Amino acid sequence: MDIVIATVAVLAMLACLAVIPLGLPGLWLIVVITLGLVLAGALTWTFGLVMAAAVLVVEVAEVLVLKRFGEAFGGSSRAFWGAVIGGMAGLFVGVPVPIIGPVISAFLGTFLGAGLVTWLETMSLERSARVGWGVLLARTAAVAMKVTAAVVAIGAVTVALLL
Repeated sequence: MDIVIATVAVLAMLACLAVIPLGLPGLWLIVVITLGLVLAGALTWTFGLVMAAAVLVVEVAEVLVLKRFGEAFGGSSRAFWGAVIGGMAGLFVGVPVPIIGPVISAFLGTFLGAGLVTWLETMSLERSARVGWGVLLARTAAVAMKVTAAVVAIGAVTVALLL
């Protein structure tokens, strides 16, 4: 495969890595790029399908981590969805800090979304804060897991392209 195409593909994957903390589908974009490399004949179908399966496992694990942490800290399924919606709203509202502002506001939105829904359900500020912190910890763990998976995936693709 042409070295230019391989370099562009890996650089595009690194850009995808940067959007994962924002809650955007960076891992799936890495899979799409990998499948493009498969179609171009640079990688095998087995490699591409294993990559897609691994990413699917990570996505399922993310949802399980968020639900388990939320439940462990006393949150309901509505609080889980409040966290998801709050995180997306925070991403779009943003904090005026270059580069990391959207990440900060997405995490803050996750906390506030879960906390607000819990407060509306229980009218307990203490429980709301507890659920908010639990979901915030879960989001942090999930993002760390997804970033790690993305780094491993990019590394695997890079090594496979070099071989």
